Amino acid sequence: MMSDENKSIHEFDLKLICEYFSTIERQGPGSPEVTAKALSFIDNLTGKSKIADIGCGTGGQTMVMANHAPGHITGIDLFPIFIDLFNANSQKLKLQDRVNGVVGSMDQLSFQDETLDLIWSEGAIYNIGFERGINEWRRFLKPGGFIAVSEASWFTQERPAEIETFWEDAYPEIDLIPRKLMQMQKAGYMPVAAFVLPENCWIEHFYAPQVFAQEVFLKKYAGNKIAEEFVENQRIEAELYYKYKDFYGYAFYIGKKI
Repeated sequence: MMSDENKSIHEFDLKLICEYFSTIERQGPGSPEVTAKALSFIDNLTGKSKIADIGCGTGGQTMVMANHAPGHITGIDLFPIFIDLFNANSQKLKLQDRVNGVVGSMDQLSFQDETLDLIWSEGAIYNIGFERGINEWRRFLKPGGFIAVSEASWFTQERPAEIETFWEDAYPEIDLIPRKLMQMQKAGYMPVAAFVLPENCWIEHFYAPQVFAQEVFLKKYAGNKIAEEFVENQRIEAELYYKYKDFYGYAFYIGKKI
């Protein structure tokens, strides 16, 4: 009985969280410039290429990719609300012939082995963990295919306890950039590039749009404890970023399947 009750609370939680994030263009730090920059390291794409954007959200970065690269892109996300918005965006931009979203889980992808030219994932691989993701997804890539993911990373060897504790709790796999590159090498990729996302990816493209979204959300769910706690958590996360952004951020990692 208990487990059913908890499950429904958890589902309500997720529904609220999805609704919140569906109101902003990006569900994680990034920018059109950064998506284009990461794409510039990938040189094997043609009109026949098959690309997967895993954990695509509503497709903010996917549509940018489609405007900068040829090929067919499949966006995959666990949440139907995101995929509905993804496909609506694709139609609005007249990209539906080569960009479509499907509901699916990143730990149970339905692609055939060695059929993808590029696997993309911005700010989403943490859901199964960087190391597990790059290892498990590798088999779907053709030899010489590329993987490009953005991932939370430490910039310094040492950091203040407050931010260390926050991240150890939120995502224990956060690590230094050279260690991530070693994991990529070990997983069977040649590291092609790694670069740090500029601060505007967090501030202008992720945290600033949330300020208005939070007001609307709190008005709609006035008195709802779960909604209020969630927004409070988002605000704390933003404050920590402003305070400690010299110590961590996102880095893009691009590798080529050997």
